[in-house]
Amino acid sequence: MAAARTDNLWWLPPVITTRGQEADKIFYFIFWLTTVVFIVTQILLIYYCVKYRYRKGKKAVYSHGNNKFEIIWTITPTLIFFGLFFWSNHVWKEFHETPPADAITIEVTAEQYGFNMRYPGPDGILGKAEDSSMSKDNKLGLDANDPAGKDDFTTYNDMTIPVGKPIHLLIRSRDVIHAFYVPVFRLYQDMVPGRTINWVWFVTTEVGNHELACNQLCGKGHYNMKAKISIVTEDEYKKWLQGFLPEPQPVVMIKQ
Repeated sequence: MAAARTDNLWWLPPVITTRGQEADKIFYFIFWLTTVVFIVTQILLIYYCVKYRYRKGKKAVYSHGNNKFEIIWTITPTLIFFGLFFWSNHVWKEFHETPPADAITIEVTAEQYGFNMRYPGPDGILGKAEDSSMSKDNKLGLDANDPAGKDDFTTYNDMTIPVGKPIHLLIRSRDVIHAFYVPVFRLYQDMVPGRTINWVWFVTTEVGNHELACNQLCGKGHYNMKAKISIVTEDEYKKWLQGFLPEPQPVVMIKQ
């Protein structure tokens, strides 16, 4: 499985996707903004507590307020909130952009308690699958009449992807609500029965082993529902693929 996390336990895990980096920028901006505001307000609180503390013989003075300051501290946070709204909405739209044409499509179907990964074969096209066709003998609901699915192959709790290549996921569930949750991708998506989520795609930035976890309480085996994600070089990925492709059949020459 993925290597145990031993560093930076009190902060965010490292981010290894290009879009995850954009999400982190928003997080860090909000974090440092609120940190500065907190420090300033606490300093002012202490200052006014000391300056206007009770002193014998000194009467309190009524202050009606300052309209100019009230306008400033009302408009300033309003502008900040609107700025965060448009910024985060822009990043969210980027997450929903159409995947690149050269993206590798992988179908991830969750079940109690594991993940089925279906890869396209040499034709690069996944065969059709329908939730209504799922059964004990056909748990992924594959269409037996679709020729594109003849060379597809599946792995269980094991996803291998090449670094730097766009990966397009088709996310499904066989039974209850599960979740596709990879913290280092900054990616979380519920897996809903009867629905295929097709907007999730990402590009990784470094090789390594990481963990996919279900983040929805899906039953008694939920605690152990996880899968390994191996990010490898393109050459290693091609070599890994060879282990799932059918052996080429020898050509038999027939003499006339």
